[in-house]
Amino acid sequence: MTASTTFSVPGGVWPMLYAFFDERGRIDEAAMRRQARAALANGAHGVAVLGLATEVSKLSAAERGAIRDVVADEIGGRLPLAVTIAEAQVEDAMRVAREAEAAGAAFVILQPPPTPGLSDEAQIAFYGAVADRLSIPVAVQNAPDYLKTSLSLAGLARLSARHPNVSVVKAEGSALFVQALGEATQGAMAIFNGRCGLELTDNLRAGAHGMIPGIDMIDVQARVYDLMRSGAPADEAEAERLYASILPLIVFLIQSIDNLLCYGKRVAARRLDLGPVHDRAPAQAPHPAGLAWAERLSARLGPLAH
Repeated sequence: MTASTTFSVPGGVWPMLYAFFDERGRIDEAAMRRQARAALANGAHGVAVLGLATEVSKLSAAERGAIRDVVADEIGGRLPLAVTIAEAQVEDAMRVAREAEAAGAAFVILQPPPTPGLSDEAQIAFYGAVADRLSIPVAVQNAPDYLKTSLSLAGLARLSARHPNVSVVKAEGSALFVQALGEATQGAMAIFNGRCGLELTDNLRAGAHGMIPGIDMIDVQARVYDLMRSGAPADEAEAERLYASILPLIVFLIQSIDNLLCYGKRVAARRLDLGPVHDRAPAQAPHPAGLAWAERLSARLGPLAH
């Protein structure tokens, strides 16, 4: 497991918060604050916002800024904050990244421009143009299964070598991909994997600096990370037991981003006592069988402290 002292960005489990909406379709500020408090109360090592699980593509620029500022205000510097930047033009990405920096972000996560087939060199030019003008660390999101564009392993290595401020990767891949990514970049980039925390323990063995799942299982996943980090065989065995206890739920949720948003939000809402979930279209409609399965698979998870 990569030592936390290697990078300026702290390792650990940083939940990506869901975007909750009220019955009129507006951002539910109280629900955003409750998620942030749950991260604080349940051992999270950081908090992330405005990624795919925050439904960033459905949010206006004003809503993105509001979510960022509400969460930053609620955590009050007690946990580091990562902010995803989804703007497709360099100047827009720069402006929003600087706003995130002013709000106290520990690092920003740049999504690639949404152009299918964009070359590695074009992506490197985009990322570098933003990163070279920021003083906080920059991550790139590399999610070939979920986004239209991604860098090759060789491209990530070139990006890191040319632009040292791009020191983090937000990956969406297997633990073997994490292993290959670490080898390709020669350990120069902190790797955070997502996928709802799938293969959590093996991601850490492969050198992941941390994980960015949802908030729904943060208490268990943060504990797994801490146990794995201790290095004691008994703690590793307990980490595996805890991970196994939530694995069926992880597998159910991560079938797709739409499935995660449909059922993961409802698991989180139940654990946080948020009441009914109001979806913003387009959204996957919950199926009675899916709701029953989500309830069964999460039944052993009690309320989240908040």
